[in-house]
Amino acid sequence: MFQCSKQGSVFVLSGNDPLSRDHTLELAGHCDNCFGHGQPKIVFDLRNVPLLDSAGLEFLLDLRDRCLRHGGAVQLAAPNPLCQEILQATELQRDFTIWDDLVSAVGSFSR
Repeated sequence: MFQCSKQGSVFVLSGNDPLSRDHTLELAGHCDNCFGHGQPKIVFDLRNVPLLDSAGLEFLLDLRDRCLRHGGAVQLAAPNPLCQEILQATELQRDFTIWDDLVSAVGSFSR
């Protein structure tokens, strides 16, 4: 299950399910809440996400593109070793700022 919370002006998406085709529709609903409030600042907390599949990676890229069109940004926080490996193998680590922890990721938007 995924949820969206807010820390200051930053939306935080988090969950404990795989970021896969089965869950992208649920996530899309949460992401819609992040738009319409000025420039979207989103951190996707991957700490408890066990796996990213191709649909999940495509979802992240689409979310990034949508944020950029609205003058915002998406950052990733705390990917586990498997998710980190997937991001590196697909070279998507070049498309996102990836932080070791959620606090640093959220704090980076205030710099």
